[in-house]
Amino acid sequence: MSKPVKQMIRNELAGRFADVTSVAICGFTGLDADQTYMMRGRLAEKDINFTVVKNSMARQAFGDVGLAAAKELLEGPCAVAWGSDSIVSVVRELLDIKKQAPPLEIKAALLEGQIFTGDDDIKRLSNFPTRDEAIADVVGCVLSAGANIAGCLVGPATQIAGILKTIEERDEQEAA
Repeated sequence: MSKPVKQMIRNELAGRFADVTSVAICGFTGLDADQTYMMRGRLAEKDINFTVVKNSMARQAFGDVGLAAAKELLEGPCAVAWGSDSIVSVVRELLDIKKQAPPLEIKAALLEGQIFTGDDDIKRLSNFPTRDEAIADVVGCVLSAGANIAGCLVGPATQIAGILKTIEERDEQEAA
């Protein structure tokens, strides 16, 4: 490849990874055409990008866009997956696909500067909450606390209203 062609490829990769802060590095050796088609279709449905990269060009592109920590993760035939709402959902989907396509290997993942390598780390990353799940947990905690406060405020007022109603009914019975 000529230098201008290589530069064009690096620029294209840098453009793809411009706003990316988290990636998953995969090995795809051993996947047949059917498994690859199934995997790419499932990833596309979830708005997950998956691209096979030439390691040397990807390293340079990663350096240009601030993914320098991911440069060392590129060893052997690699593909990079990113997108969706978070890298956690990307890793979850890749692990789910791996059940149907065992040759797929999730080599490593980069979550905003933190590197996860090995099966145990990848499994641990997949158990992290996604951004939406974390927001839902926080909202649930706030609403739960608010409901408890409202219960504390309403409870005594309800008891007083019950006592007053009992007194009122007793006075009506006595008057009758």
